[in-house]
Amino acid sequence: MNVVIIGCGVVGAAIAYELSQVKGLNITVFEQKQPAQGSTSAALGVLMGVISHKTKGIAWRMRQSSIQRYETLIPELEGITGRKIPCNRQGIVMLLSENLERPLESGVEVLSEWEQLREIRQSQGWELQVWDQEQLQKYCPQISHPQIIGAVYSPQDLQLNATALTLALVDAAQRNGVNFKFGVSVTGTETPPPPPPTPLHIKKGLGEARKCNFIETTEGKVTADWFIMSAGLGSTALTAQLDQMVNIRPVLGQALYLSLGRSLGNPDFQPVITGNDVHIVPMGNGDYWVGATVEFPNHENQISASQELLDIVRQQAIAFAPELAAAKVLRTWSGLRPRPEGRPAPVIDKLPGFTNILLATGHYRNGVLLAPATATAIREMILPQDSRSN
Repeated sequence: MNVVIIGCGVVGAAIAYELSQVKGLNITVFEQKQPAQGSTSAALGVLMGVISHKTKGIAWRMRQSSIQRYETLIPELEGITGRKIPCNRQGIVMLLSENLERPLESGVEVLSEWEQLREIRQSQGWELQVWDQEQLQKYCPQISHPQIIGAVYSPQDLQLNATALTLALVDAAQRNGVNFKFGVSVTGTETPPPPPPTPLHIKKGLGEARKCNFIETTEGKVTADWFIMSAGLGSTALTAQLDQMVNIRPVLGQALYLSLGRSLGNPDFQPVITGNDVHIVPMGNGDYWVGATVEFPNHENQISASQELLDIVRQQAIAFAPELAAAKVLRTWSGLRPRPEGRPAPVIDKLPGFTNILLATGHYRNGVLLAPATATAIREMILPQDSRSN
C-alpha cells in the first residue's frame, strides 16, 4: 500500500514514524522546505495535558494518550537514532490569581475549582497538586506578584524541544524505510469528476465520495492509495484545489530568548512556569524562553509581528519573576500557528467527498502536544488496529 504524507512539521513526522512501524506500507513524505521549518520551529514545546481543563471526550483522550506516549516515545527515539531530545521533566507550575473576569469570585473559589480538577485527575490516574501562597513560595521563591494566590503543579506534564523531536522522528522513520522528499512542492492534485449519484445519495442530497489517484509535484506525478495532508497552513490551498477547502488561518506567535546567567529560584527545581498565557521555560545555564504572543490576521489575512505585544509578554514574565528584569534578550523569533476557521482545532478527518484523503492539520497551539495521538488516529483510519507490527 502506497501512502503519501504532505508536510513534515512535528505532526507529519510523527505520522511518518508511526506508519513506518506497520509492515507492507510504502511511505513517501513531501515537504517544500526542510523538516520542522514551519510552526514547529517556533514552538516552545510546553505540553499542557494533565493541567488542561479538558476532562472527557476526544479532547481529553488525545491529550492523555499523547502524554502517555511521550513517556516511551522520547527514550525510544533517542535509542534508535542516538539523538538527544532536550526535555524538561520537572513539570508545569500554573500561577493562579483571583478571576478578574468574575470579580465576585474569591481566591478560595478559584482554588476550590482546581481541587475539583485534582480529584478528577486522581480518579483518572494522574497527579495534580494545588498549592497555596505559602507552598508556592517554598517551591518557587522567584515568584513575587501581589495578585498570585497560589498555583497548580502538574509533575507529569513536560516541555521538550520540538525541532529536535521532529528531526529524531524523521531520522527514525528513515531507518524504517520512509522516503522523505525535502525541497519538493505539491503543485496540484487530481480532481476526478464525481461518479453519478445512486438513488440513495439523491434521496439524502449527497454526492458519492471519489478517490484521488495522484498528486502533481515539482518532481512529477505521484500516485498513492492514501494521501495525508499535514501541511498546516498549506492545507488550505491543497484542499481548495479539490473543491473542499478547509480554511486554516495563521495566528502569529512571538517569543524571546533571555539570558540571566543564574537560575531563578531553586536551581534543582526548574519547572515551566505559566500564568496569564505567558510561559517561562528554563533552558539551563540561567537561560529562559519566554512566550508567546497571540496575534491574529486582519481582514486581508495579513499579519505582522507587533513589538508592543512582545513587550507586554516580557513585562508579564518580569511581573511574575522580577529577577528577569536583569536578563539580556539574546534573540527573538516568531512563527505562524495554523488555526482552523469556524471549527475546533485540530482537523483530523477524511476530506469530505473523498475516500482516501485524510486531514491531520490545524492543530493551532497544540501541534507538539497532540502529535502522537494524531499519528495514532491516522494509523487507525488507514489500518485495522491489529495490523501494526511490533
